[in-house]
Amino acid sequence: MRAHRGYPDRVTDTPLTLAQPEDTHSGAEWEAAAAAVLRKSRKLAEDDADSLVWDRLTRSTLDGIPITPLGTPADLDGLQTAGRPTRAGAWDIRAHYGHADAALLNEHALVDLDGGVTSMWVSTADGADLPDVLDKVLLDLAPVAISSPAPLAAARAFAALVAERYVDPHPHTNLGADAATASPEDLVAVARLALDLGVLGVVVDGTAVHDRGASDVQELAAALATGVAALRTLTDAGIGVAEAAALIEFRYAATAEQFPTIAKLRAARRLWARVLELSGVEDADAREQRQHAVTSRPMLGKYDPYVNMLRTTVAAFAAGVGGADAVTVLPFDAPLGQPDGFGRRIARNLSHLLIDESHVAEVADPAGGSYVVEKLTDDTAVAAWELFARLDAGEDLEPLIADVVARREQEVATRKRPLTGISEFPNLAETLPERAPLVDAGEPVRRYGASFEALRDEPAAARVFLATLGPIAQHTARATFATNLFAAGGVAVDPAGPTAGVEDLLAAYDGQSVACLAGADAAYGEWGAEAAAALREAGATRVIIAGKPTDYTDDSCAMGVDALAFLTRTREALA
Repeated sequence: MRAHRGYPDRVTDTPLTLAQPEDTHSGAEWEAAAAAVLRKSRKLAEDDADSLVWDRLTRSTLDGIPITPLGTPADLDGLQTAGRPTRAGAWDIRAHYGHADAALLNEHALVDLDGGVTSMWVSTADGADLPDVLDKVLLDLAPVAISSPAPLAAARAFAALVAERYVDPHPHTNLGADAATASPEDLVAVARLALDLGVLGVVVDGTAVHDRGASDVQELAAALATGVAALRTLTDAGIGVAEAAALIEFRYAATAEQFPTIAKLRAARRLWARVLELSGVEDADAREQRQHAVTSRPMLGKYDPYVNMLRTTVAAFAAGVGGADAVTVLPFDAPLGQPDGFGRRIARNLSHLLIDESHVAEVADPAGGSYVVEKLTDDTAVAAWELFARLDAGEDLEPLIADVVARREQEVATRKRPLTGISEFPNLAETLPERAPLVDAGEPVRRYGASFEALRDEPAAARVFLATLGPIAQHTARATFATNLFAAGGVAVDPAGPTAGVEDLLAAYDGQSVACLAGADAAYGEWGAEAAAALREAGATRVIIAGKPTDYTDDSCAMGVDALAFLTRTREALA
């Protein structure tokens, strides 16, 4: 691999050359080393070929795009590497304001701007509250992006406000006509007003379909289709294509899937540049896409909300590396209601930590030249362009989104797509922070962990008897697995503790209707059937085993189980 940043030259030699000659190794050596690790974890059999590590370690996105465990020069054979980030220096730290009274939003805004936020994203019904929300905000220094179901009224209200203050708004201000929902008449009127003010006027909001469950490719294709429709509307009204394109800002979701997010933002630039090239825009600079990245709402969790700080950190890092011009980090407590001061401070400081402490913004394209990222960018762009063509021809996107939602739900249910604090390592004893409810927040976003959260919202009244077989050292692995699994569904357990036989189990048993055996395979073989029979006789109506199914238990749970289905069955038995 090249020792410096940038795009790699075409490499045909087999060795992977690192910094020093003595660090040169072949691909076969890497396969052997990786295979040794997989054999230790029993993910590869002793007689399996080392080359199978590629299949075992490659994972696919919901769009079916493979992400290889190791990039090689061969990955770039015949591929384009367009779409490099163009932002120079730090990104715009943009905080969101909405769904509360104007006085509170203004208070939040002034604190945030003093604390390092550099622009505002304001949700408003019709713009009537903008004078109060933006009181004392220096509109020539802080860009304002507006979202409103009445875009023309909101744009006129903002224009009246800057006229009243005798200021020229910051050029990155966006009057915010939503290209997907605004009427053609309003879209054109807002665009002309934006031209008069010297600001942006239109938003192509990919997060709208992301929030409904769309994949990355579907989000890109939908945004591209919406952007093209906006161009057609504006050019039909007599606005030049380059002039119209310069009015548009694209909004995308950034998730905790780091490499797909980086690739999505890079692919988005390439796709939009191609649209403008085909539309006759010859100036390469005029074909650039302005991007606003927002940390994903569906990925956030209501339970163990502090984990959201980790999710948004990865998402913001990916957005910055991917070249987003503006980044909004949603506060970790956003799923609980109106974020408090601590949540807002952590959200804005996260970008500062990445920019000022980690120096992520010092390099324009940190991922440039990465074989994996370049390959993933190309694959994502090609897939999105193909889907865009189908949408432009009239295909309905909603059934495609529904298919992705179903596949994601299945992966979440089986915990192949684990959600820390929700489907994995839940804390039944946690006390959730209290937050004020949001005002007129619109349709709620269905979070990826919604099914598990619904079970947690109504904890089971009864508890499961955890029939631990043998001493702690022998039963702790499966007991911990079962305890965490039950907790993910709002079910607590009463563990028996160390046991030496059936008598010890019965001494700890307290009449629970559901019992779960947890022990080593040897203990199951020695006295598992006897333990199950004794528990039934003592009053248990359902006996589960942590491990492989047996003929003496009613149900089983192990790695790969459909956790939602299992928990639903268990809760029904407890009821």
